[in-house]
Amino acid sequence: MGGTGHFACDRFFLRSLNDGDLTVPPPPPSLVFAVDDPGRPDVLPLIEQLHGYLSDLDRHLPPPSVGVESLRQPHTTFMTARVDGLPLACGAAVDHGEYVELKYMYVLPACRGMGLGKQMLEALEQQVRSAGGKTVKLETGTAQTESIELYERAGYRRCRPFGDHRAIASSIFMEKSL
Repeated sequence: MGGTGHFACDRFFLRSLNDGDLTVPPPPPSLVFAVDDPGRPDVLPLIEQLHGYLSDLDRHLPPPSVGVESLRQPHTTFMTARVDGLPLACGAAVDHGEYVELKYMYVLPACRGMGLGKQMLEALEQQVRSAGGKTVKLETGTAQTESIELYERAGYRRCRPFGDHRAIASSIFMEKSL
């Protein structure tokens, strides 16, 4: 990622090396989903890109705060998806007692379309299940059509606003029983 914040997922799909008749394939990439520290230096660029993405979605509202401290709050679990140690996606689960809210789901743009978002969602749901959670809720924007499709395919259904959320035209609320 470096200082530019750009990354190409295709670097993980290298062609085989050919030395005459001997073909040596590269080792397969290692994909790991795990609870992570949002303050790690290699995670901070991912959070900065998430914040920029959310800010760009709706220019009429102040950008939501996606600071490290908001992700380190009690009852908040922050997860990353890493390929060969490099964070490419993230999400958080906030336990509100009677339900868990999924927030800040993000996949680097260069890595979209590979199923990473679906796998991140499944990893978060598994984390919620293992902690005893039974209901998952989320809020997403009407402009996030790919996210809406992902959630619907995963069994989420539209619901009324919950918690501190208020009904606004640019938001969709969804829930799923685990």
